[in-house]
Amino acid sequence: MNQGSPSTFAAFPFCSDFEKLNADIAIIGIPYGTPYDISKPPDSLNAPAAIRRESVQYPDDAIAWDFDLGGTLLGANSVRVVDCGDLPGSQTDPEGNRQIATLTIQKILKAGTIPLVLGGDDSIPIPVLRAYEDEEPFYILQLDAHIDWRDHIGGVRDGYSSTMRRASEMRWVKGITQVGMRGVGSAREEEHLAALEYGANMVTTSAIKSEGIEAALALLPCDNRCFITLDLDVFDPSVMPATGALTPGGLDYFEVIDLIQGVVQKTHVVGICLVSLVPELDVNNLGAITAMRIAWNVIGFLARNPGNS
Repeated sequence: MNQGSPSTFAAFPFCSDFEKLNADIAIIGIPYGTPYDISKPPDSLNAPAAIRRESVQYPDDAIAWDFDLGGTLLGANSVRVVDCGDLPGSQTDPEGNRQIATLTIQKILKAGTIPLVLGGDDSIPIPVLRAYEDEEPFYILQLDAHIDWRDHIGGVRDGYSSTMRRASEMRWVKGITQVGMRGVGSAREEEHLAALEYGANMVTTSAIKSEGIEAALALLPCDNRCFITLDLDVFDPSVMPATGALTPGGLDYFEVIDLIQGVVQKTHVVGICLVSLVPELDVNNLGAITAMRIAWNVIGFLARNPGNS
């Protein structure tokens, strides 16, 4: 883990000792996942740092009135939030990256804390979800332009195109709702059929645009546990230019935060992954700002729903 007192998200306290973790929400950066080419540095290696940096551009924001939240970041709630820094890793050691991610999330869960994960690419949710093996079952809400049901690519089974396929194999996952797919992604007809045979609920971007976020919310059972994983390419490129798979169309900022707020109010959120920001592709820091605002609102929504924290 990072040592000392690094810049933390929204200047929350830094915690590097999981044995002493005493918080409702723990922010953890996981930059290293399972690459398809270990010779290339991860595209999203610098994403957690970019998100944290935008969260402290204006030091008073955490105590200022936030119109998305209808109050300050934490409001009058006594929710405890810490930032645990970034996990170490290596682009040439995917197995080691997965192991440390799973073990770390297990420690966070053991403390009774909700992990808010800043990725990293979309392979990150796989080892994160594996950490829940001994927890009560839950549903997954995936926001993504792609369905991520490839069994493997070039023999790599835990890469970013296989996230939901691996999740579907976990007995502690009760069901999967996927929101925001559009255009052409890595899925072929066989992956689409595999997702349907599993029973995945698919809500396209077009459906959200025509029916609103209720098209997705209606598919999540009330008062059940839910894990949210959000690939930033679910956004329209005008909102999120800093991803590696830009596709015309996509959800807008308020559709995403309204959907997340609805999920927090309807279910018991047990974890969140925010992945696929590529800072090197950003335009005027818009992507990093948007990613930061999503994490910021997640914290604010959880703080206002004590059953989730």
